[in-house]
Amino acid sequence: MIPPIASRFVAGETDRDVLAHARALDAEGIASICNLLGEHYDSPEPAAEDREAYCALVEAIGEAGLDTSISVKPSQLGLGVAEECFRSNLQRVVERATEHGVFVWIDMEDHETTDVTLDAYTHHVTEYEDLGVCVQANLERTPDDLHRLADYPGKVRLVKGAYDEPAAVAHREKSRVDEAYRECLDIMFAEFDGGIAVGSHDPAMVDYAKELHDTHGTDFEIQMLMGVRESAQRDLTAEYEVHQYVPYGDRWFSYFYRRMMERRQNLLFGLRAIVGR
Repeated sequence: MIPPIASRFVAGETDRDVLAHARALDAEGIASICNLLGEHYDSPEPAAEDREAYCALVEAIGEAGLDTSISVKPSQLGLGVAEECFRSNLQRVVERATEHGVFVWIDMEDHETTDVTLDAYTHHVTEYEDLGVCVQANLERTPDDLHRLADYPGKVRLVKGAYDEPAAVAHREKSRVDEAYRECLDIMFAEFDGGIAVGSHDPAMVDYAKELHDTHGTDFEIQMLMGVRESAQRDLTAEYEVHQYVPYGDRWFSYFYRRMMERRQNLLFGLRAIVGR
């Protein structure tokens, strides 16, 4: 059972838990993106288990009629075992999601997996348009990737990038990452017909996306994490499409720990919960 201190950031351990959270968000006009926690498998069995768990989840989402999508990690579906393992499991999940009208996001992991992830996305999205992929602004290659992705249907989520990438392939200074994020948004709003997901909690980046929308008229959505700036998420629904990324599952501890460490406000929240204040 997930302790109260972690329940701000993780919806629960079961499908029932995450669907209950999705229903609550739906009532507030916020869409949800469900992610079963798990990654970096080095054998096919856990990858197959998570594949089947996602297939069951999309069936439940379809039956419930919720404005809910799923998001999968390549290493969770077996990329660490073999590329073919990942591609086969992804195919199964996408086919099942298509049967039930559920959108599928493919998360992006470290830079060594970028090519295989984008190749899988561009292969599948030509047949299954309810598909999206994440790209990371801190990688120097991302502008070129965006020019390429502009020619495909589907959606692209832009995030700043949370992996500790080497300086040879990535911007490491915060100011340069912020600059790169704006540059990537410029490309997306100028070249994409739509399908833009602004994955950021940074008010400056969200405001910049609004400005670009006013200039180009290109539709976009805003994506934020469960437990982070939730009041802003609710406020933004008055004018924009907002999606909340909702993790769940019994492998919650490492995810919760990362949330605690990445922002001072989150760490203070955790400390207050521990001391009961």
